[in-house]
Amino acid sequence: MKRPVQLLRTAVVGGASLAMTLFLTACGGSEDAAGGSGTIHVLVYGDATNKVEKQLVDTFNKTSKVKAVLDTIPGADYQSKLQTIISGKQAPDVFFNWGGGSIKPYVDAGLLMPLDDFVSKDPELKSAFLPSVFNTAVVDGKPYGVPMRGTQPVLLFSNDKVLKDAGVSAPRTWDELLTAVKALKAKGVTPIALGGGDKWPTQMWFQYLYDRVAGPELFQKAVDGDKEVWASEDSRKALGKLKELIDAGAFGSNYDSVKFTDGGSPALLATGKAAFELMGSWEYSTLQDAHPDFVKSDLGYGAFPTVEGGKGDPANIAGNTNNFYSVVKTTKHPEAVAEFLKLMYSDEFVKAQLAVGNLPTTANTPKFLDTAANPAYSTFQYDLVKKAPAFQLSWDQAFPPAATTTIHQAVQQFFNGQMDTDAFIAAMQSLPAA
Repeated sequence: MKRPVQLLRTAVVGGASLAMTLFLTACGGSEDAAGGSGTIHVLVYGDATNKVEKQLVDTFNKTSKVKAVLDTIPGADYQSKLQTIISGKQAPDVFFNWGGGSIKPYVDAGLLMPLDDFVSKDPELKSAFLPSVFNTAVVDGKPYGVPMRGTQPVLLFSNDKVLKDAGVSAPRTWDELLTAVKALKAKGVTPIALGGGDKWPTQMWFQYLYDRVAGPELFQKAVDGDKEVWASEDSRKALGKLKELIDAGAFGSNYDSVKFTDGGSPALLATGKAAFELMGSWEYSTLQDAHPDFVKSDLGYGAFPTVEGGKGDPANIAGNTNNFYSVVKTTKHPEAVAEFLKLMYSDEFVKAQLAVGNLPTTANTPKFLDTAANPAYSTFQYDLVKKAPAFQLSWDQAFPPAATTTIHQAVQQFFNGQMDTDAFIAAMQSLPAA
């Protein structure tokens, strides 16, 4: 694993402390009583990178008669709150999402604006981004999202001091990870921090093991509606590998009472109570905000271990290809929205995202990598994404939102022993196709 060097401290607000802003007017472009210029509401996932969204809103408002208002929902509640408000009077004009299955139900319900006209008037809304990323938000042949924030591969983060004290090296293979678990347990350290209370961090272990064992084809077939792949030999082998790690005590016994969203699991890593955490690349900005000294001295990171005999390419990655801004069809200010979205490929956007540890997927990103909060970290991510033969979208984003509860319950219950292999398979076979 590589170690960060020469970090810049960024003062950002932790997601757990952000409260949802209650909309006092209809968010689809209400008219201001004073000037009649109106507003557009931009709804985002509340976390440590909201500083950048606020900065871009401020930039937009300096020149626009229609003013943008930034609203946040704490990460743990984002999807459920969005589903509640998106079809009502409190619907935002623009909202954060993950593309893919996360927005398809809203497209099917006729709630979103296709962005063909925006792109035809400003081709850079498409051409300024890596094609594979932009296409994640294309539904039924039409674009419904513009990339924002950055690509978010899931990495294996580590506390390098803890590893050194235990005589352990960063694992490159599955067997090396199991060996490290034994050595760390002998030192009285929880080998792997896990925010099991949030459920989606647990899901990350399934994503990578299925990819390493079966390759990306199995999951893609499942998303396309082939339910039989969940009962395949490769599926059972991936579950067996995961159970081997769980039974080895890799995650301790209290992981279901720990959350990432309130800073619990990152704190275990930063304070030396755990040695590893499998988390999206946003872990860096989370730790940079809450534990800057740890990030500067002892944070390590690397790719997920290889699995001997597996069909998946060791260079494959999983996570979120990007986040996106989508537009609600009822907005009263589409022209202002289009102007706001142009900021997503601006130099200001790229530099601000890099400064908090995010990695934008714009064509101009490489020339700014040396301005990142940690150039080595950003370059490592960029190379990882660029070279990856396959980038598996998080399971709960690849499937429609209606499948999220079933997925999260299944991965949690398999982990804590409430659900065996056959029951897990049956639960996944009940999922609707994307």
